[in-house]
Order: sequence, then C-alpha cells, then structure tokens
Amino acid sequence: MRNSTSLSTFILLGLTDDPPMQVLIFMFLFVSYTLSITGNLTILMLTLVDSRLKTAMYFFLKHFSFLESLLTTACIPRFLYSLSTGDKTISYNACAAQLFFVILFGATEFFLLAIMSYDRYVAICKPLHYATIMSSRVCGRLVICCWIAGWLVIFPPLCLGLNLEFCDYNVIDHFICDASPVLKISCSDTRFIEQMAVALAVLTDILTFLCVVISYMHITRTILNFPSTQQKMKAFSTCSSHVIVVSITYGSCIFIYVKPSAKDKVTVNKCVSVLTTSVAPMLNPFIYTLRNKQVKEAFRDLINRMSLMSKK
Repeated sequence: MRNSTSLSTFILLGLTDDPPMQVLIFMFLFVSYTLSITGNLTILMLTLVDSRLKTAMYFFLKHFSFLESLLTTACIPRFLYSLSTGDKTISYNACAAQLFFVILFGATEFFLLAIMSYDRYVAICKPLHYATIMSSRVCGRLVICCWIAGWLVIFPPLCLGLNLEFCDYNVIDHFICDASPVLKISCSDTRFIEQMAVALAVLTDILTFLCVVISYMHITRTILNFPSTQQKMKAFSTCSSHVIVVSITYGSCIFIYVKPSAKDKVTVNKCVSVLTTSVAPMLNPFIYTLRNKQVKEAFRDLINRMSLMSKK
C-alpha cells in the first residue's frame, strides 16, 4: 500500500460511538482476550510438558492454539487500547502489518484444520499404521506446509496491495485493518485485487473444506461398522471437538471473506469479526478441554504439581 498524498495514518471507527456500549465492549473483549490467551497457552504448555499428550493429534492442537493466540493478539489489544484511550488512529505501517498477519494466521488455520481432520481419519480408519503415517517428522512437515500455504494465499494480493493509492479519505469502517474496508477507501481501481482475493479465499475454503468432508465421510463410514455402541461413541467423541471448531471457523470466516465486492457495507461483518478474533479463540480451549479426558487429566496433574511446589 502506498499514499498518493502525505497520508500517514488511518482512523478505525470501531464498533460503536455510544460510550456506555464502548465500556461494555471493552469489558467483554478484555475478559475474552484474557481467557483466550490463558486457555491457549495452557494447552500449549500441557502439550509440551505432559508425556500423555505427545501424539500427532496434540502436536497439531499445540500449533492450533499457538495460531489462535497469534490471531487474537494481532487484533484485540490494539482495539482495547483504542477503546480505553479514545485514540482511533493507526499508523500506515501498523495497519499494513495488522492486515498481513490477520490474513496469514487466518489462512494458515484453515489448512491446519484440514490437516487435523486427516489426522483423525488416519487414527480411526488406519489405527495400526497411525504411528508410522503420522510420525513426528511428517507432522512437522505438514505444519510447515500449512504456513507456506498461508503465505502463498496472501502473497499475490499483498504484492498488488502495496501499490494501492490512498487519497485524503482515511476512515476505515472497522475495528481492525481488514482487507475489505481497506480496499473500500482506496482511490485506486481495486476490482482486480478484489477478484483475486475472492478467488484465493474460495480456493482455500473449498480445498480445505473438501479435505475435512472427505476425511469425515471415511471416518463416519468406519465408525458405523464398529461392532459395539461403546466403540462408536468413543470414536465419535474423539472427533466431536474438532467438528465443533471446524463448524465455528468455516461458518464465520466464509461469511466474512467470500463475498462479491469490498465496496459492500461491513457493519454485519464487524460482529462476525469479533466472533473469529475474540470469541472463537476463547471458546476453542474450553471445547478441546471439556471434551477430552486426557487433556483434563493432564491439567489436573499440572495443578496438583503447582500446588505441591507452592507449599514447599
């Protein structure tokens, strides 16, 4: 992005101009951000220190929690600062950086969720070969591929976006520097970059969603062939957390990024952005923890160890 004038800052309008509502929003986002960081870092720490959480599933969960922490940190603290101080300005470079990281982390999450569904497929449909197929080396390479794929999604529009011109109007109708509201205020012709962004978003969504759907089709067929109801329930329970997270992620992000034009109004998308950048990162640790016996046991053991250390 570049300026055709001396424009060096943008103004983020936020969610509302009503002071009482701003106080409520600040309190909600502060609590949700605190819970999100605490929950995701707890999962990250548990998967690092507990020997029971060393399988491929928890390896991917560790990286997913790390991504969720990065995504919410890229968005919420800056908005909390704006709400608390009333300063709605953001520098040109900070806006460009926030836009880059939000899209990078978001795209990488999509690919990681697809890999996590494949992991569940191997665990349930090919249990005897699970350790061989999902070895630590393979898992590491898959995570690296997710980051590379996320970078490839953002790189083409990023190159074009750096050449956008911004004239005198610098008001962004959002609480973060997201792609659509930024394109909306550009005085350049944004049709091509909009079309490219939509195409890449659709391609990312379709490819990763197909991977998820195909994996769970095979998983469901395999589970239904299990002889006992107890085995079926146990197998379904191992996938339920991932299915819930996938539903939240795809349901919200597709609504935000896959749309015909950045010139559309973004009022509704602001609320959905709050869901993806604040609420979802807060809920995901609880979803994985409350529905996972091993994670709960590891958490209880960690609390017990910390209690014993504090008494010494």
